[in-house]
Amino acid sequence: MSAYFKMIGPKRVVIDHVSPQIRGGESPFKRALGDRVHFRAHVYADSHDLIAVELQLRRAGPGPWHQLPMRAEGNDEFVVDYDPPEIGLYEYRVSGHIDHYLTWQEGFQAKLKAGQAVDLDLRIGAELLTEAAARTTGRAAVQLRKWASVMGDSEAPSEQRNRLALDASVIKAARAHPRLEFATTTSIALMLVERERATFSTWYEYFPRSCSDDERRHGTFTDAARRLPEIKRMGFNVVYFPPIHPIGRLHRKGRNNALVTQVDDVGSPWAVGAAEGGHKAVHPELGTLADFKGFLAEAGRYDIEVALDIAFQCAPDHPWVTEHPGWFKWRPDGTVQYAENPPKKYQDILPLDFECDDWEALWFELKSVFTFWIEQGVKIFRVDNPHTKSIEFWRWCILEIKKDHPEVIFLAEAFTRPKRKYGLAKAGFTHGYTYFTWRNTADQMRLYIEELTGSEARDYFWPNFWPNTPDILHEDLQNGNRATFIGRYVLAATLSSNIGIYGPAYEVLENKPYPGKEEYIDNEKYQLRAWDWNRRGHIKEEIARINRIRNEHPAFQRTFNIKFIATDNAHLIAYIKQNFNRTDQFIVVVNMDWNTRHYGTLQVPAEVLGFPVESKYRIKDLLDPDGREYVWRGGANYVDVTPAKSPAHIFQVLR
Repeated sequence: MSAYFKMIGPKRVVIDHVSPQIRGGESPFKRALGDRVHFRAHVYADSHDLIAVELQLRRAGPGPWHQLPMRAEGNDEFVVDYDPPEIGLYEYRVSGHIDHYLTWQEGFQAKLKAGQAVDLDLRIGAELLTEAAARTTGRAAVQLRKWASVMGDSEAPSEQRNRLALDASVIKAARAHPRLEFATTTSIALMLVERERATFSTWYEYFPRSCSDDERRHGTFTDAARRLPEIKRMGFNVVYFPPIHPIGRLHRKGRNNALVTQVDDVGSPWAVGAAEGGHKAVHPELGTLADFKGFLAEAGRYDIEVALDIAFQCAPDHPWVTEHPGWFKWRPDGTVQYAENPPKKYQDILPLDFECDDWEALWFELKSVFTFWIEQGVKIFRVDNPHTKSIEFWRWCILEIKKDHPEVIFLAEAFTRPKRKYGLAKAGFTHGYTYFTWRNTADQMRLYIEELTGSEARDYFWPNFWPNTPDILHEDLQNGNRATFIGRYVLAATLSSNIGIYGPAYEVLENKPYPGKEEYIDNEKYQLRAWDWNRRGHIKEEIARINRIRNEHPAFQRTFNIKFIATDNAHLIAYIKQNFNRTDQFIVVVNMDWNTRHYGTLQVPAEVLGFPVESKYRIKDLLDPDGREYVWRGGANYVDVTPAKSPAHIFQVLR
């Protein structure tokens, strides 16, 4: 006999939904260490037999499973809470089986209560105890058989037999050795538990080569280290460098992306590789590998981590081009296909061919780039344009690295379509760049944040908000004023727990665009800059105050703890941020019309703050240097925001 469909066999338990779970468990959902994980499963069986359901977990690998019984919540739903003991990549699955002994015990109690004869039922229970004894050894087996002999003895006193049938220790022992050959177990799924800096980070991007204060001299890691005290004072805990590798000389781009270069043009750091080496080498004008490790140590003195940019692309003179020509696409004229986004051309960059015949060697070599820098002490990576590489490569590479180095953080620089951004997050990227920069009205911003925080995406996509990058100078900043820069930073810093800026361009209010483009003129991507780090009118003190609020208050150290407040003014966006036990609470109000005073009424839900509806409470504006306090009450409250003074209020709720 044969059958078209696979015959599962007599597995009577059905598990048709487990949450949280991403892509059927192939991709990990994410949590932070210290966050309780609430697992839920829909489990049922035929007939009225009772079922036992458990969650099984372990660190990724061949180790033993840790078993947690799941409790029934009604409507065939089973739940359990789990507190992960450490960061890392975990495997989990749900298993369910018919609980034959508990089913028998429930029926026995009903008959006993109804005064029915139970001798036969006790003998059936004794058989179940004997079967349980056969599934174990030692003292447990001996004890189960002893109980079975008494319970199955029709000549023994009924009170003794009944007492055994109702005894909690007997029930526990019998259920500890169930019949599992017909148990239903889901496939293995993945969970990532991340460290604290993965959930709360404040990034500062700058180019070490522009730290010499002289456009005629290439900066070094030593020069970059001199900026660390000020970066620390402003409250940042991650510094991020663009690629630090040798820069290609063939088809090197000149200033402002010019195709014709001058003799002193330094090229783009994203054109990786030259005669001096590739992705595991350091640009000689920045210093040596030892100098870089010295920078890491100096940053560590300030409790600042260093993020490196990993750009998996090559300059035409990268060693890989001659050592591994099969990793690239070759054109009929004998040249390698350079990167294009028609009509844009990137002659200084050669993309890798993820469909090449030698793809497996390519994957292992790319992974080894990460492990090389991890061995030097780097634990955070910003990955350039990951959406132009194989998603399956990223899933394999990141999970392999996270299995051995769970502390590593990956930021996906992918300003691409939403589903591809989410796909990268599902592949394992810790953070992702977002569309924050392009949300420029209160309504646009609210809707976008609700999408990020109110959907399943929160289980895998952790946003990292950047008001600017070397590639992006939005029209809002191009046409903006001092209030624009402060206001956009307030929004980033209070809406997301992971944020960053490209400096010193941001804090010195640099906003000159390349004509007709959404990027800076005289861009550091193509030339050295000698910045006036203390340019008149800078907003360093405002940034420091905002970061101090973030660093001192847990309400701003998570992203998904937000509740929007209704306003009667379309230019105002208002929201509540609070920690999980509501001991740290804030009301943030931002006027997104950066040029005009706006006022209005906020409908503050007192119950969200944990207050009686009509009770009064005090608030204090921590963004205000004078720290003004006000008395509010549940319901309608008046607010006034004048951008010339400050584009926002960050009100701490005082109890």
